Amino acid sequence: MAQEGKAYIHLALAIHYAGGKVDEETMKKAAEAIGLEIDEAKIKMLVASLEEVNLEEVLKQAVAAPAAAVAAAPAAAPAAEEKAEEEKKEEEEEKKEEEVDLSGLSGMFGF
Repeated sequence: MAQEGKAYIHLALAIHYAGGKVDEETMKKAAEAIGLEIDEAKIKMLVASLEEVNLEEVLKQAVAAPAAAVAAAPAAAPAAEEKAEEEKKEEEEEKKEEEVDLSGLSGMFGF
């Protein structure tokens, strides 16, 4: 089950927040306590992956990233509007050029 992997990640975060050590034994006990089917291979892989990760630092970055994106959004909005206006002007110019070309052709064929 694909959601099961996410459940193990959430379980590891819950253990971390509670001040526990995220290891195989703690993960198995916690999974059993909440009725999650224990997949030892997935638990082993997750614990091994998290050994090299500083969860505190990752969580700080995860909280800071959306705030930085929100702060950057207002600055990006005017640039996007200007770009849209420029594209619209270019399209209008292209239409005018097409009209000129078509009027020349229509005169040639008597339309």
